[in-house]
Amino acid sequence: MKDLSFDIDKRLPEGPGKHGRSGIIHTPHGDIATPAFIPVATKATVKTLTPEQIRATGTQAILSNAYHLYLQPGHDIVDEAGGVAKFENWHGPTYTDSGGFQVMSLGVGFKKVIAMDLADLTEKDIRAAKRERMAKVDEEGVDFRSIIDGSKHRFTPEKSMQIQHGLGADIMFAFDELTTLIDSRTYQEESVARTHRWAQRCLEEHDRLTRERYHRPKQSLWGVVQGAQYEDLRRQATRGLLDLDRAAREKGQRGFGGFGIGGALEKQNLGTIVGWVCDELPDDKPRHLLGISEPDDIFTAVEAGADTFDCVAPTRLARRGGVYTLDGRLNLTNARFKRDFKGIDEEFGGYVTENYSRAYLHHLLKAKEFLAGTLCTIHNVEFMVRLVDNIRAAINGGYYEDYRDEFLGRYYAASKAR
Repeated sequence: MKDLSFDIDKRLPEGPGKHGRSGIIHTPHGDIATPAFIPVATKATVKTLTPEQIRATGTQAILSNAYHLYLQPGHDIVDEAGGVAKFENWHGPTYTDSGGFQVMSLGVGFKKVIAMDLADLTEKDIRAAKRERMAKVDEEGVDFRSIIDGSKHRFTPEKSMQIQHGLGADIMFAFDELTTLIDSRTYQEESVARTHRWAQRCLEEHDRLTRERYHRPKQSLWGVVQGAQYEDLRRQATRGLLDLDRAAREKGQRGFGGFGIGGALEKQNLGTIVGWVCDELPDDKPRHLLGISEPDDIFTAVEAGADTFDCVAPTRLARRGGVYTLDGRLNLTNARFKRDFKGIDEEFGGYVTENYSRAYLHHLLKAKEFLAGTLCTIHNVEFMVRLVDNIRAAINGGYYEDYRDEFLGRYYAASKAR
């Protein structure tokens, strides 16, 4: 059956830490033109939206969560349904993460979005007290308790591969250990080494399951680069994954089809860190940056060499009344929108702006009507998808820098004025 492949269309000017490009990821369920924003469908659904509504935003692929789908309804049920794309009626390209982030973030009390800046934060702002922890890491894997009923479970690299093969996504990630910026240098070193050993076990199990499940479409396993804010650890982790990939292929086994860049990233150094990793990565494989959605971060990451991105922030923000506009973010719960009968952003347009007013959305949010979440989510997903589509068009058209400067200058002008 068809396997994943990647073609490069056009490149931005290259140099150390600068590897921006546009391209196409070919998957068994369709193509993904890159750069691309990938909305998060945590439990096999982008919250509040139907698959038809997601498609209407221009979304090319979605990412579901191995941890949550393992707990409910169970990866065996999704497998029996024909895989996550068929189960949720998406029928396009899909990603699944390994469950590593959720096992640790939910078990150790990390924020749902990893802290990217330590300013004005203490350890208790980022991680819960030890007595509250529900996850424990050892060499073999992670013991944790379910957030649903407190039952005990264990994830290993092999278990993560079994879950993700059952879910059947086109692209899946190796099981890695999540660290944060507050972890010590010594612990980061230990974690990078452990994640390397886990990645090797993931490759072995991925190859075994691929052979066993020959009747299913081929899935692509991507290695995950950790190393926090340390250049030597990021480069070491990347080279280690490449060594594993080479060794697997020399044995006639399947290697990594692409690479994820994960873990803690200082916002002010995001481009530098992604650049270190992309300096080491091969040119012919796609790269996914996990958990990034702020417009300035996306431009920075694209220039450094990231091809795709996912984040829950646009959908979570929407359910609370936060919406994107070309002039920055708005919070539609604010009283000033009570009699504002304009669309969210009439220059941007889109389905929600063209059909509903800010006043109506304000009313829905205050009345706690479910439709508020649906409409704001449609708008935010469409905004992020179109932003990255425009970045891709700007790369291909040769006017990337002009587009970047114009967009960011306008988007952040209001916040700077405040």
